[in-house]
Amino acid sequence: MDFAITDLAAHFTGTWRFSRDIVATDGEPMGRVSGTVTFTPGDGALVYHETGELHLPGYTGPVTRTLLYHPDGARAAVHFDHGGFFHDVDLTTGRWSTDHPCRDDLYRGEYRLLDADHWLQEWAVAGPTKDHVITTRFTRA
Repeated sequence: MDFAITDLAAHFTGTWRFSRDIVATDGEPMGRVSGTVTFTPGDGALVYHETGELHLPGYTGPVTRTLLYHPDGARAAVHFDHGGFFHDVDLTTGRWSTDHPCRDDLYRGEYRLLDADHWLQEWAVAGPTKDHVITTRFTRA
């Protein structure tokens, strides 16, 4: 059973550890990332800031990402740090599915709150330039 919430900002604020697997749709591992995410309130948004280390065949290096969650109860509009819209999320039931078109590729995403301290996000990416699944598992630090 999924873990429902009523206040997205209150639930996510703080520090989380994450591990991310990138796998081709045929099951072949493509890469992995591990690191830390902080959710920090600021200027009407909940700022998601990710730092970690990416491991690909033949390459290992740092990664960062910043997203802006604009919360309204259990819902939020998620934007890239440059201001562009990414997707909506509504966790009143603890689960949410969403899509994000990226040029000719389509990202189909799912959020699942597993309990108070664990959640996951999965993106199935398909199109002419991409064909893989990105699964990220988060654990409250």
